Amino acid sequence: PQNVLLPAGLRQRDQTQKSPTGPLDRDALLQHLERQALEAEERQDLVPFTGEKKGKPFVPKGPGPELPREEQVTLEPELEEALANATDAEMCDIAAILGMYTLMSNKQYYDAICSGNICNTEGINSVVQPDRYRPVPDEPPNPADVAETLRRLQDNDPALQDVNLNNIKDIPIPTLEAICEAIKTNTHVRSLSLVATRSNDLVANAVAAMLEQNQSLQSLNLESNFITSAGMLRVLAAIGHCRTLTELRVDNQSQRLGDSVEMAMAAMLEQCPAVLRFGYTFTLQGP
Repeated sequence: PQNVLLPAGLRQRDQTQKSPTGPLDRDALLQHLERQALEAEERQDLVPFTGEKKGKPFVPKGPGPELPREEQVTLEPELEEALANATDAEMCDIAAILGMYTLMSNKQYYDAICSGNICNTEGINSVVQPDRYRPVPDEPPNPADVAETLRRLQDNDPALQDVNLNNIKDIPIPTLEAICEAIKTNTHVRSLSLVATRSNDLVANAVAAMLEQNQSLQSLNLESNFITSAGMLRVLAAIGHCRTLTELRVDNQSQRLGDSVEMAMAAMLEQCPAVLRFGYTFTLQGP
């Protein structure tokens, strides 16, 4: 067909429109079908029903044997009276206190243990209601102004000591490189956090160059980015030049960094005793 998007039913002429081959009386047809159904004989069962009962009738079990006298627990009359008059809710709480957690659900057990009042008011067979959790609103977006932050870094503003650009995913890579370039000669910034900013190896190289010259930075956070093993090795090699750095976090990158990077991390921690906090989940088994 010329149009391949045309449905199959419309690609040829309609062949269902035909003239009737003979007269049709609908009422007569229905009467004939009803008469034919009434006149048809029912099919006999292959095995006739005799009413015979098979199997054994159910007989409820009687009371079990009594415990021997030496195994019976004798309580004080006050306790016997209290247990005899206890309601199902009180018995449920008593079972929870005694550690009989197999008789109830986890929610019933912990409600009875943690609450000073009777929580299971209907007893062990009560319907467990789910806990109602309050909705947790999403965190507001990062209000930091990237352009203003870059200008203040270039001006070496003494009031700017914490640079937090977390979760700002639309920062261009050249802007991140410019921020690292501005921190090279900045003497007031103490913390730099670039979590989830889509930073890649270009930013990692800029961070490494920044660490080789800056002597005031104390905390660096590069978690949840796209830094590969090559960029991470470059950052680790430059940490020894920054004597003031005490905290480094590089976990949760987009790809596995590899065993060679983890070995470089271990060597860096041995050679740089000033690094007191290091955030990374090692996958290589230690010694």
